[in-house]
Amino acid sequence: MTTHITKADFLEKIFDYEKNTEWSYKGELPALIDFYADWCAPCKIVAPVLEELSETYNGKINIYKVDTEAEQELAAIFGIRSIPSLLFIPKNDKPQMAVGALPKETLVNAIEQVLLNQQNAD
Repeated sequence: MTTHITKADFLEKIFDYEKNTEWSYKGELPALIDFYADWCAPCKIVAPVLEELSETYNGKINIYKVDTEAEQELAAIFGIRSIPSLLFIPKNDKPQMAVGALPKETLVNAIEQVLLNQQNAD
C-alpha cells in the first residue's frame, strides 16, 4: 500500500535536507515518491497503478505519496512544477525524477532498472 508522508516523515525516512546538503538516503528499501494533488486528473490516473505496484513490489520497494498542496516546502525543495512528478530513489545512488502520468509498463521498467538493479548490485 502506498504511504502518505509529510515533511516530518520525509526528514526522518528519506533525507534530512535541513541538516545535510549532500544526498544521503535513509531508507532500508529503494523508494518511489509520487508528488501529486487531489485536484490533478493525471494524478488520479496514476494513483491506482501505484497502489497495484505497491502490492506487486511489497517488501522490495517503498512507495510514498506527497500531497503538493499540503507539503509545499517539499514540492519546492524538489522543484516540482508539474504533477504528477515521480521521484525514484535507489538505495545507493542519486534520485531521479520523472514527470507526467507514466503508463504502468514504463513505471515497471523504471522500478526494475533504476531501483531494483541498484539494490541487487549490493
